[in-house]
Amino acid sequence: MDYLLRDSHHAGVAYGKFDYFRLIDTLRILPREEGGSIEPALGVEEGGLHSAEALLLARYFMYTQLYFHPVRRIYDHHLKDFLAEWLPSGRFSINIEDLLNITDNEVTSAMLKAARETHSLGHHAASSIINRQHFRVIYQRNPEDIIKNLKAAEIVYDVLKERYGEGLVKFDTYKQKGSGPNFPVLVRDGRIISSLATSETLKNLPVVAIDFVFISPEYRQEAQKWLESNLESIIRVKEV
Repeated sequence: MDYLLRDSHHAGVAYGKFDYFRLIDTLRILPREEGGSIEPALGVEEGGLHSAEALLLARYFMYTQLYFHPVRRIYDHHLKDFLAEWLPSGRFSINIEDLLNITDNEVTSAMLKAARETHSLGHHAASSIINRQHFRVIYQRNPEDIIKNLKAAEIVYDVLKERYGEGLVKFDTYKQKGSGPNFPVLVRDGRIISSLATSETLKNLPVVAIDFVFISPEYRQEAQKWLESNLESIIRVKEV
């Protein structure tokens, strides 16, 4: 609850807002069957179910609209690339004192220096972040393409990587694991029922799934035109 409200406020979006007063007021510790035994679990009274639904929908929208925004995701890739070149042996030290000596300040300072000096380790990745020359989206998950081929995004990535080179194309994918949110609900007649049996909203809550293919900005326009002309044949041929 806290991080959704805090992140939506500082990001200037409304997706993470919900009636947390009502939700907190109706939270209960309720018995739930786990592996043949009864265990205590966090649940809600029936009157707070809509607030719980709003919380989980807020989380879904925050993930799809903010946490998995393509620009935010590609900056993760550029930061990892920079750290892999800048850190000794490409990894953080497991020595606690060494690790504590590397703060955000040291990393940001090193990126600024590397972005200015072409010979510095991690120059390209640092410049991509500091000068906003990050890779751009050239393809993203599309329901129609998924129907034709479940691996549509991966196929597009492979084809573009072969055409332009591995260092100029990046692939980012994620799919939420697990089923719908299952927690006990204390209904008005005193029974305790699963949230998935009580709420149609939670039973049909979409999973978070993304597929992004990024390309270096200098090749974006050319690659976009080529992909628009060849996308259908790429997916169809690979599927066969």
